[in-house]
Amino acid sequence: MRVVCTLACRVQSSRLYGKPLQLLNIEKNISILDYLLDHLAATIEIDKTVLAISEGAENTPFISLAEKRGLSYVIGDEKDVLGRLIAAGEKEHADIVCRITSECPFIYMEGLKEMLSKHRENHAALSVITGLPEGVYFELINLNDLKRSHTAGEDRHRSEFCSLYIFEHPELFKILTLPISQKTLHRPDIRLTVDYPEDLIVVREVYKALKREGKFITIEEIIQYLDQHPELNNINNWIKAGKSRIWE
Repeated sequence: MRVVCTLACRVQSSRLYGKPLQLLNIEKNISILDYLLDHLAATIEIDKTVLAISEGAENTPFISLAEKRGLSYVIGDEKDVLGRLIAAGEKEHADIVCRITSECPFIYMEGLKEMLSKHRENHAALSVITGLPEGVYFELINLNDLKRSHTAGEDRHRSEFCSLYIFEHPELFKILTLPISQKTLHRPDIRLTVDYPEDLIVVREVYKALKREGKFITIEEIIQYLDQHPELNNINNWIKAGKSRIWE
């Protein structure tokens, strides 16, 4: 089964403009999206990555980035995020869509292989690992089930809450939610998404402290570092996760 990672991209945000394009490393001009794309490219379980870009001239930097990297991309309605993700999956003939949010630099890639295996074995429509730090999770969703959600759902289901319809209808979809098995990684009190300026401070410091040439930073390393530097974790761990974690 073909696994395609889809990343919804837009610069508009009421809290922090151009979040995926914000720099992790200012000196080397490495953005959040740059680092994330490098990690995805090195992940053998991902067959292709597609940028699902919002319409609007202000979003052309994402097109430029995709073309520079030789990545596939689609352009679609800003509000219909689900539609964009479906178009992205269709473009690269996905069976399973790996949905990751583009403003999150550090993803729990270490768990992808096992989760894919369980998703297939259980014939799940959607699979997710719970209990991880905010911003490091991914969702595995069958493309056909995303299409069903788009057809049957309302506008609120076609928004950035792309899996909301599935979670609201467990009688129609087989949902696999697995708690993180490694207890040291069960840290929902840690926030590694970038939605506010405070979040950007934290991920920049983490990247500066832990990034090594030729290696990607693991979630376990980040947790250990933040536990050793609680003053850094305190910068943003008071921010509530909001509605993004609809499955917790």
